[in-house]
Amino acid sequence: MMSTNNPIKIFINKCEVALVTNAFISASLGNYQGMESDLKNIYVKNIRLKNEPMLQFTYRYKTKDISKNYIPKDGLSRLEHYLENGFKVGNCFTTTEDYQYEELPNKKKRIRQLSPTKKLSDSQEHDHAKKRLIPAKNNSYLTALGICDNDGKVFKKSQDKYKQINHYIEILSKLLRELSMDKELQIADMGSGKGYLTFALYDYLTNQLQRKARIQGVEFREDLVDLCNKIAKEAKFNDLEFIQGSISDFRPESLQVMIALHACDTATDDAIAKGIRAGAELIVVAPCCHKQIRRSMEKGQNHTQLDFILRHGILLERQAEMITDAIRALVLEYFGYKTKVFEFISDAHTPKNVMITAIKSKGQTADREQIMRKIKDSLSFFAIDYHHLIQELEL
Repeated sequence: MMSTNNPIKIFINKCEVALVTNAFISASLGNYQGMESDLKNIYVKNIRLKNEPMLQFTYRYKTKDISKNYIPKDGLSRLEHYLENGFKVGNCFTTTEDYQYEELPNKKKRIRQLSPTKKLSDSQEHDHAKKRLIPAKNNSYLTALGICDNDGKVFKKSQDKYKQINHYIEILSKLLRELSMDKELQIADMGSGKGYLTFALYDYLTNQLQRKARIQGVEFREDLVDLCNKIAKEAKFNDLEFIQGSISDFRPESLQVMIALHACDTATDDAIAKGIRAGAELIVVAPCCHKQIRRSMEKGQNHTQLDFILRHGILLERQAEMITDAIRALVLEYFGYKTKVFEFISDAHTPKNVMITAIKSKGQTADREQIMRKIKDSLSFFAIDYHHLIQELEL
């Protein structure tokens, strides 16, 4: 397991994660105080040679530049070597943030995370667009799930599903960087269905990020549970298992990540409540159906100022979706999570396209009194007498 006390190893790990997640732009080393004559800087960029990813090192000397190409693993080893032997400053530029390593005059070493300062060039954008976090080739579970054939060619009918899988992993890859790196991840995927995204997440974590993770998929339909366990066994995904049962009956012993995609109506609330009670560091839900709040709003619509909107079924439905998910986000914030609500799939593919992500805040205390006031004011304004998540958590 990587030591979290060594700034150089943390810096190299950040570079590696950026490469794996397709977020790497470039890196540079400076303030050289080593033994090699006239060496001043090293600049690193991501290139492709014969369609293979490579790291191009440009060694800048006082009177010349020398370029050499290395496979990513060797390139990362060289970066680590140079930081341990002469270079006092390192920068890693990614699409989402920058990382800066420094050895200070007093010999103390530190690493800082900064706002991103660079963007991909047009050629890099082109290369990044072609690369998938979950490759179709040599992935037996994608073949078993009907995404691609034995040669790794994605079926035409499965193109949208394959894109969705990769987009999902791309979103999670950024969120997972926020989690503790020094322990095994315990993950529950509630309402896992046929397991497309569950398999992909396990593959990404264990085979690409080399993170030890144990994932449980919870699914009510026994035939899907049996199918997924069979595929997991054939793929040798030893720490991935699927459990038959409902979300409300699931009792996790330990949980760092709770995921529930398209859990219907109040099942999403049950999943969020499970994650909060288990102290999950990351909660990710993509809600489906909002019948419970809609029924409550229908009863009270004549008592609100919005009856002219809510008397139209389609507008009532959309309003119910927004209110339900907004209150879910507020409840998560009440329990100390930093939340985002956004569209994660184009509505051309599915109307179930809203995702809520919540990361447990570290060292920050939520203003519970103010948040609870917002929740109560919202319920009162829309004449909502019952919200399942609030009831489940006994707020």
